[in-house]
Amino acid sequence: MEEIIRIENLSFCYPDGQQALAGVSLTIYRGETVALIGPNGAGKSTLLLHLNGILRGNSVVKVFGKPVADENLKEVRSKVGLVFQNPDDQLFSPTVFEDVAFGPINLGLSETEVRQSVARALDWVGMNGYEPRSPHHLSLGEKKRIAMATVLSMNPEILVIDEPTSSLDPRSKWSLISLLKRLPVTRIIATHDLDAVRSLCQRVVVLDCGQLIADGTSDQILADVQLMREHGLAAVGLAG
Repeated sequence: MEEIIRIENLSFCYPDGQQALAGVSLTIYRGETVALIGPNGAGKSTLLLHLNGILRGNSVVKVFGKPVADENLKEVRSKVGLVFQNPDDQLFSPTVFEDVAFGPINLGLSETEVRQSVARALDWVGMNGYEPRSPHHLSLGEKKRIAMATVLSMNPEILVIDEPTSSLDPRSKWSLISLLKRLPVTRIIATHDLDAVRSLCQRVVVLDCGQLIADGTSDQILADVQLMREHGLAAVGLAG
């Protein structure tokens, strides 16, 4: 399998002194769908923000063999698309088209290429025809799909998603899970939603207190009731 992300002994402290990550090492391979699970404050979102250089710790994070550093940021961010938990953090334009076109325009694509990229991304997320609408008047589920389209329009090779199903009603949740299954990219998903993990992810990484606790197949990790209980993850659909 082709290694596309390598993290070695990554630690990170926020300015207030909070230790968010402590010695995390992790390798991601092309084509995987990997879940990051753990209680609140485990370091999941912090780890995601290191994958395209929004945060920088005291270790080298490599994407396709290149360090996530100033000289490589443009290339890294073209390959790693980050979808935030709150879609309102990602949607800021008057129309859906302008939001989804923002990335391709900044990549220097021609007008024709921009329109093709927008059309392709909206088709992937099932939002064709929404181009003239205001993203701020959409439902939460629709906003999450549009936020995903703003990233997919740049044709990333890795999709990094923070809590994609949070606050969604059941219909919207399963619709989004179905969408994620179809996307032709490597996926790294931070989530508390173990239903989504079971449906989407072949591999699960458990984080707690900034440390990597376990890394294995989803069947192995989710069946380990003691592990799940010890890290506050056993309440959903687990017995024994």
